[in-house]
Order: sequence, then structure tokens, then C-alpha cells
Amino acid sequence: MKTLNSSPIFVPISIGNIKLKNRLVVAPMVTVYCDQDGMATERFIAYHEVKAKGGWGMIIVEDYAVDPLGRGFWTPGLWKDEQIQSHLQLTERIHKAGAKIIAQIYHSGRQTTSLVIGEQPVSASPLPDPILGQIPHELTISEIKKIVSKFGNTALRAKKAGFDGIEVHGGHGYLIAQFMSKYSNKRCDEYGGSLENRIKFPLEIVKDIREKCGADFMIGFRISGDDKVPGGRTIEETKAIAIQLEKHGVDLLHISAGTYESVWAIIPPLNINPGWIVDYAEEVKKVVNIPVMTVGRINDPFLAESILLSGKADLVAMGRASLADPDLPNKFAQGQSDDIRHCIGCQQGCLEILFKNEPIRCLVNPVLGFEYLNEFKKTDNPKKITVVGGGPAGLEAARTAALAGHRVTLYEKTDHLGGQFAVAAIPPSKGDLSAIVSWLAHQVKKLGVNVIFDTEYTSEICTRENPDLVIVATGSVHCTPKITGIDRENVVTATEVLLGKVSTKDKVVIAGGGQVGCETAVYLASLGKQVTIVEMLPTLASDEELTRRIFLMKAIKDSDIECFTETKIKGIDVECVQCETCNKPIEITAETVVLALGMQPVNTLAKELDGKVPIKVIGDAVEARDALEAIREGFLAACRA
Repeated sequence: MKTLNSSPIFVPISIGNIKLKNRLVVAPMVTVYCDQDGMATERFIAYHEVKAKGGWGMIIVEDYAVDPLGRGFWTPGLWKDEQIQSHLQLTERIHKAGAKIIAQIYHSGRQTTSLVIGEQPVSASPLPDPILGQIPHELTISEIKKIVSKFGNTALRAKKAGFDGIEVHGGHGYLIAQFMSKYSNKRCDEYGGSLENRIKFPLEIVKDIREKCGADFMIGFRISGDDKVPGGRTIEETKAIAIQLEKHGVDLLHISAGTYESVWAIIPPLNINPGWIVDYAEEVKKVVNIPVMTVGRINDPFLAESILLSGKADLVAMGRASLADPDLPNKFAQGQSDDIRHCIGCQQGCLEILFKNEPIRCLVNPVLGFEYLNEFKKTDNPKKITVVGGGPAGLEAARTAALAGHRVTLYEKTDHLGGQFAVAAIPPSKGDLSAIVSWLAHQVKKLGVNVIFDTEYTSEICTRENPDLVIVATGSVHCTPKITGIDRENVVTATEVLLGKVSTKDKVVIAGGGQVGCETAVYLASLGKQVTIVEMLPTLASDEELTRRIFLMKAIKDSDIECFTETKIKGIDVECVQCETCNKPIEITAETVVLALGMQPVNTLAKELDGKVPIKVIGDAVEARDALEAIREGFLAACRA
């Protein structure tokens, strides 16, 4: 059991003039919780306040724009004095809750579009961002000087708003990074060419902040240790920059990775190993004397502890870990590590939604972003509640209902919990998905939920037990469209394959090239099968999240999986699949055909119980979709029981 006195996590540390109670830091993450004018809302404040109460030593609040034309999303702002008061309310509440708070200040440069800012973006050079594609205006020297001053003015406003310091965002391909890297800086004047010239812009910014905010104001600097793009900056140049940043008065270095072109490095999905760039921090730490902070898919306090013990970093930033469980530090300090809800790197709520410029959410934490609503309350009227289905939605409903004080029974027709998530964790690089099922299973057991396995819930059971409410979370099953031969013995489903209920022969055709089909194909290829994917749409895995799709498509290529897109299956025979592509018939050899043609809800129980007992239908039983919505529905169904 860990205690406050036995872990290096809880050893205080000083950064400049501030002292942190522990080494765990909330990394800055864009939330889109402020209003369009950059003002702090109650949603924004409550979200951070929960983390402060959860025991984090310091919170870094994301991307305070120094100029409204430097925003890539609806981020907070301190580009004008009128914004100070709303953010002062934020810092006061965070301090009252026991944490330090600093404002990350930034300018997006070319990593935005006119659709967001209403004007042409700017950059060091007129090179479009490869992802966003809009050609930026090349900043003149006088314009550069004005932006330098805006950074200093924003930092001063942050000081007036009660922040303990600021973090200059010099990473992730934003404007400062655009100047520092030959990848994006092709200038031939005093701000381009040599490393000395390319770092002139950030050093002038640090100087301006120090002159305006004083020697006692903490300045941190976030930098990508490696841009992870062709021709980008690597760790050796980053180390040289770090030395100069320290000499010019920076108090803390925060070592990350990536640009928008390598967004998978900025926000690494579950395909990336935890703590994958810790060595970058270690390298920087060798050449500076100021504290160095690491980041990058660190989702477990035991991992953070190991990093600190190894001396590779002085602080550990855990962004998405704080989304999944804002109480992580307190739970670890109290020896309750088995109660920590871990980030699974799914990207569904924190990245996929963000890129639509919409408020972020979290698949494993259905309260995230809704803290200000205070939706969960203990009941004064305990009910007898039955949950049918032990997938993520049903488990969350059972957990929340039991936590509220209801008497809960959960029926699962199979011999295991998890539903489709138990299946989704099986393909290569997907093992982290099992963490949420494991956590939910532990919680429902701890809360005394009566879990009944291998039993299909019926209206007869309902009549006999007479519950006050039935929450139907019966999930979904594979679609079986009308294709000649689809009922042959050599036709199986992806779920059957992944759960090990059936074996395939050597030559396999996957019917359906969505996420499930592609992941099943990679899984079978890893077992030495000869796999072909047949997909009606022009692209494979079009339903997969952006960063995870990058790795999935690479795995398909590396596995020598043959792919047919814009191809329709017309019939299935004993040894082949008849298809049509470009209005031409083709035959593909297939000893086994695996169906991955989408999912359809299982809702017969809801129809049977309708009118006999109060019911709530949630998750895939309503409509087959992702677990982000299903778990949220499970939580709300229990809250409103």
C-alpha cells in the first residue's frame, strides 16, 4: 500500500517561486468549454475544480490565446483585459481546492483555418499545414515583434488573473514551434536559417514575459522533443534549445512530441506504448538544471512513480489520465489504486469530438464535461432495479444505480462481462480496452450488485421478481444481409472468431472493411492466415478514429492483406466468394468467410416488457454505435431512476 510518505510522487518540489505538494500535473488539453470570446464558463471552472479537489499538484490550463486570430479552437483567451475577471474566478476556486494553476499561452500560427478565425492564418513561412491545407501569411518582422509583445501582455493578464505562472506553448507545431523547426521555417532573414536565428522568436517572448511579469513569476516552456515529421526537429536540437531557454530565464521544461501532421504523437492512441517519450525528458534533463516534466500516454500512477524513481523526469504530466479519473492522486495516496479508472487511449471523446470544435468528453468517465450539472445524487427512495446486459452500458448503469443506493441485479446471458468491448480488446494493440470492463466489474462487485451469468432475462423472470425498473442494455449482434450462401457452414462472424468460439481455415475473406472487419483481418493475419478484405465503400476503416486508423492501415499493409474496395459481395460458395467491382464479376478464393457487415440492436426484450414494468433502453439496444454514448446513457439512466 502506498502512502503519502512512501512514494516519490508525493515529495514536494519547487519550480521558480512556487512549491507543489506532489509531482503529478494535469497536462493542458483543449476542452472547448469556454465561450466563443474566451471567457471562463461555469462548465470550464467546475471541470478544473474537480481535478484540484482530486489531489493534483498543479493544473496547466490549455491554450490561452494571445490573439483571437491565433486560436485553433474555441480556447480560453487572455488577449484583452475584459477576460481577466472570469479567469480570476477559476484560479480562486482552484487555489481554494489546494492546487497550483498555470496558464498555457499560445498562438496556433498556421495550425488553424479561416473558418475558425475569419482571416488567413499566419506563420514563419508561407507553407500550408499538411493537414489543414491553408496557405498562411508570412509574418513580417514588425508583425513578429507585435506577437512577441502579445505573449508578454497575455502573461501579465494571467498574473493579474491569479495564475501561479504560465507555460509558453512552443510545441506541437504551433507558431513558436513553426519558427524553431526547419520543417516549417524557410526564412532567409534574422528569424530563419541557423538554429540561433530560429530560436530568436521564443527567446524574445521569454524576455518580454520576464520584463513585464517580474523575476518572481514562474515561466514554463512546452516543446516537442521530436517533431516526428520528415525534416522536423529531433531531440539533439531540442536539447540545444533547452539550454538556451534555461539561460534566458525559463523555470520548467515540458517535453512532448509531434505536430499536426504527426497528431498521433501529440495525443497518442492505445496503439502507442505508455510512457513512450520519457527518454526525451531524460535527454533534456542531462543538459539543464531546471525541473523537467515528461508526458505521453502515462495513464497509471505506478508508471509515474517508476519514471520519478528512475530519475528520468522531475514531474509527470498526466492529461487524459485526469480526464478518466480526476481523483487519481487521492486514490493512489490512500492506497486505493484498484479504484482508479484508467484512460484506455480510445480517443473517441477527447480527440475525435475535439476536431469538430465541440466540447470534449470521455468514454470511461461519463461525468466529464458535465461536472457543473451535478447530475449524480444519492437516492432517498431506494428501488429494486434490474439491469439486463453486462456490456459497458449495462455495467455503468448498474454501478451508478448501486452507488446511488438502489438494490441492483444484473443479468448477463453469457459467462463473462464486457459485451462488445470484451471482443474489441482482442485484436493487436487493443488490449487497453479491457481496462474499463475490468474496472466496472470490480466496482459492481464492490458495491454489492448481484450479477447473474448464463441467464437470458425473460418476461417470466421479470414477473416473478417484480422490479421497480428494468434497464435494458442487451447490446447488438452482427448484421446478416440477404446474400446467397450466407448461412453456409464456412460463414462465421467476427465476434465468434475474436472470442475463439470458431476456427478459420487458411484462406479467409472478411466481408466488411469497417473498423471491426479490418481489426479482425489484422488479428487473423497475425495467426498466419491469408486474408482478403472486401468493402463496398471507397475507403477502409472509415468509421475508425483518425489516429488509430493510421496504425490500423499500416498494420493492414504490413500484414500483406489484400483489399478490395468499392466491391460488393453477391454470393458465398464453399470455396469462393462471388463479388462485383466496377460492374465486373470477380471470384475470390475463400475457405472461411468472416462477417463484419455492421451491427444491429437487440431489442426484443424491450418490446416484451413494454407496458408491464417501467423500462429504460440504453446503448446498442437503442442503436448500434460507439461506447462513448452507451456508457453515458447507462450513467444517466441510473441517475434518473
